[in-house]
Amino acid sequence: MTTSVPSAISGQKYISLITFRKTGVAVPTPVWFGEKDGKLYVMSRDDSGKYKRIRNNSRVRVAPCTIRGKVTGPEFEAQGRILPSEAWPEARKTLKEKYWLMRISPFWSKKNVFLEIVVQN
Repeated sequence: MTTSVPSAISGQKYISLITFRKTGVAVPTPVWFGEKDGKLYVMSRDDSGKYKRIRNNSRVRVAPCTIRGKVTGPEFEAQGRILPSEAWPEARKTLKEKYWLMRISPFWSKKNVFLEIVVQN
């Protein structure tokens, strides 16, 4: 099965990454993302809420949005996972290619981890 990024998301600057609490309540967060081989990559801290929610429940939804999180297109069901550290360089590269601010390495925390999002087709 080949995966692809929906055209409504491909090329956008931000996506709303919607994760779910244990109670089922949806929590949307606007994030930067990189695209490669039909997958989305997101950087987060290992003490952030979205990281903890994905660790507990891999079901997520994604939608194009503004920097402030206003959704501007359709939502898509997806699966999220925490990438192992050996996969981080490739994920970081996809984000650096898209966002020039990512190239300023001292700006980022040592607690950063990377998440992989696969949109369900």
